[in-house]
Amino acid sequence: MTQTIAMTAGRPTPLGATFDGAGVNFAVFSQHAERAVLCLFDERNRETRVDLPEREGHVWHGHVEGLRPGQKYGFRMHGPYRPHEGHRFNARKLLIDPYAKRLTGRPAAHDALMGYRVGHHDADLSFDRRDSAQHMPKSVVVDPSFAWGDDRALHRPLSETVIYEAHVKGLTAGRTDIGHRGSYLAIASEPVLDHLTRLGVTAIELLPVHAFADDRFLTDRKLTNFWGYMSYGFFAPEPRYMQTGDIAEFQQMVARFHKAGIEVILDVVYNHTAEGNELGPTLSFRGLDNASYYRLAEDRRFYVNDAGTGNVLNLDSPFTLRLVMDSLRYWVEVMHVDGFRFDLASVLGRTRGVFDRDAPLFRAIPQDPVLNRVKLIAEPWDIGPGGYQLGAYPAPFAEWNDRYRDQIRGFWRGDPGLIGKLAKRVAGSAARFDHDGRPATSSVNFVAAHDGFTLMDTVSFNDKHNEANGEENRDGHNHNLSDNMGAEGPTDDPAITAARDRRRRNLIATLMLSQGTPMLLAGDELGNSQGGNNNAYAQDNPTGWVDWDGADPAFLDFVRRVIAFRRAHPILRQKRFLHSQPREQDGLPDLFWRRADGAAMTPDDWNDPDRRLLAAEMRMASGTPAYAALPGAVFLVFNNGPEAQVRLPDAPDGRWRRRLDSARDDDPDLPAHDLEPIAADSVAAFVLTTPSVS
Repeated sequence: MTQTIAMTAGRPTPLGATFDGAGVNFAVFSQHAERAVLCLFDERNRETRVDLPEREGHVWHGHVEGLRPGQKYGFRMHGPYRPHEGHRFNARKLLIDPYAKRLTGRPAAHDALMGYRVGHHDADLSFDRRDSAQHMPKSVVVDPSFAWGDDRALHRPLSETVIYEAHVKGLTAGRTDIGHRGSYLAIASEPVLDHLTRLGVTAIELLPVHAFADDRFLTDRKLTNFWGYMSYGFFAPEPRYMQTGDIAEFQQMVARFHKAGIEVILDVVYNHTAEGNELGPTLSFRGLDNASYYRLAEDRRFYVNDAGTGNVLNLDSPFTLRLVMDSLRYWVEVMHVDGFRFDLASVLGRTRGVFDRDAPLFRAIPQDPVLNRVKLIAEPWDIGPGGYQLGAYPAPFAEWNDRYRDQIRGFWRGDPGLIGKLAKRVAGSAARFDHDGRPATSSVNFVAAHDGFTLMDTVSFNDKHNEANGEENRDGHNHNLSDNMGAEGPTDDPAITAARDRRRRNLIATLMLSQGTPMLLAGDELGNSQGGNNNAYAQDNPTGWVDWDGADPAFLDFVRRVIAFRRAHPILRQKRFLHSQPREQDGLPDLFWRRADGAAMTPDDWNDPDRRLLAAEMRMASGTPAYAALPGAVFLVFNNGPEAQVRLPDAPDGRWRRRLDSARDDDPDLPAHDLEPIAADSVAAFVLTTPSVS
């Protein structure tokens, strides 16, 4: 660079690079470094280095006059390289600013990114002297201001929320009628917004959009980290989804979703980083202060690996906790997102390695005035000791309920002895979530998610088919609870096709008729298949993309109708748990489980492994505000057996109407009788209408 660097002391806050009109303030945390160097790059990527002149409370800082947004930069940290003590400083490695709001690209797959000599007999105890700058993306100074206009957070209650889990690129890469396919702008384009609003979803949950790296073992196989669960930039939107590199593209996407009435939830990965274990690259945290940012083993050369990815962040460290909190607030305040789904959240709840529902992050979020008003969803497990913590999270967290997925799939597959499990899941999994004042919406219910079979593959394959991932089909779990209905994969057999269609309708109907917060996997409403790949994390190709051309219009119409049915009936989406208790207003139970003959379920019925039919009479829970203009009850029938005659409950002050039936291709809306025929393998829903309600 040719310009003179006018460096002054600056200030230690905020962390990162902050443009103030006169120049840029730089501040970076490192407790154990001995010297911090700011690296500035010109338009030809020529580098100028200057020491940050001040240090306050482990924060190194300085101000450079005259710099403006668009300036590229990075850091180099000097300090000890003593892996057995947890220190891995190597000033030959250019480091990304953990607070960078924009990055120029992604790290290249090159040995120069390693702090040690690859192939050396001392492995990571050796020291690599190659400069990594030409193989590293650069951090970029930004002005994050955006003309939001009248954009406001929607703050939709979870009781009114239907989540749609989607991948930014995967949802649009297969659409030929959308410009900038695979980008932030494409996923919020008019065709996609029209589809989502007509479908009835109210929130889109995006797989990771924090800047992420490609694993070296994937690039060696000519594959990429498609899903993005290898974050290294917790403030920077992933550049590969941008057209111009301007973060305003992400902000524009959020504004478009909000205008359509759809909230934006981010899947965030704060449990680990892309730097992996001791043999991984030095991209940012490892070179800035390895001993502070990561949870290290007793031999501090090695990393705790509760995430199964090589490392875990150390949230016992105040500055690591601050990093996560600052990142969350940034995405809410500056980028206007509406909530977060925390990947492997049990890692975030570990204090000195043990899960603690009062861990620092879980205590910090509820008292934070920005974060305590957004949606918070935990993936409630990790692979470490005691890592499965479904139901253990404190309010205001909701949680992914994998028990729901497994037991609902198992029931419709015909597994014995699941009537009781079906009842618990339909009623909101109270045994797991009804504590400490948590609402029934705490259970995020799903029958398919990005990790595992799609809905179509759940009814089309008995076994996973992950050969394209290059791991000889060893990757991905084997507990799929799937059923190919008579043929492995696609078939032209009309009987098998019809059975699969019915099973899909049953699964979606059960999902939308259950208490809790439903989540739909993108493409399931279209009949999307991944060819039996239940771990398409590396498939940035038609396998991992949603297939719009092969959409099933009849099934799409059914999904729209069942979502609309849920939206029309607050009984199906209550905040209060239903415990079959008499209501104050009329003495009727809020939930009554029935057999086909109308009698109450007995202990013998619940324990009968061959029972295949369950009916539920539901009302608003006691103490819930009355909905005078809505029906007073719904009657749901789940039948995984042969056709049956089901006796409806008495209705002295009204009349039952059949409003939903998975055995039909159309909307029934039919008057019901005392005995109603329920088709084999079907779900039916009846609504109690009163003289004041048509």
